[in-house]
Amino acid sequence: MPEDDTALTAPPPRLIIGSARLEEAMADDLKIDTVRSGSSGVLGRSLNSARHQHFVLDSPSGPNEAITNGEAFLAGISSCGVTLIEKHAHDTGVPLRGMQVIIEGIRSNAAPNRFQAINVKFELRGVDQARAEALVETWRDR
Repeated sequence: MPEDDTALTAPPPRLIIGSARLEEAMADDLKIDTVRSGSSGVLGRSLNSARHQHFVLDSPSGPNEAITNGEAFLAGISSCGVTLIEKHAHDTGVPLRGMQVIIEGIRSNAAPNRFQAINVKFELRGVDQARAEALVETWRDR
């Protein structure tokens, strides 16, 4: 043991909030998605990793150059709509030729950390209105 206690270093403290790992559940019953976010050295910017993909997210309060946290959240919702509906259409033989999801999150400047509303618009090509509505309902039900 070194005589100088300052040479000893302890790991940084870890704070875990709301960890629900469900250790007793069988692994086949769970799908766990993990994203890691860390400091970047630039105030208002985080470095993030999901599997082998790495990306930068900015706070809307600055530097606001990269995609913002709220935009990434909304992109997760809208891209889920695209991929889920396209796969369902493919699997059920629906002749969907393409689609686009437009999502907007509405927040007040006084409380920018809360969405007042989220509007989602689906534009589907290659199907009639009734089939388009049924496909969108599939997304809503999941």
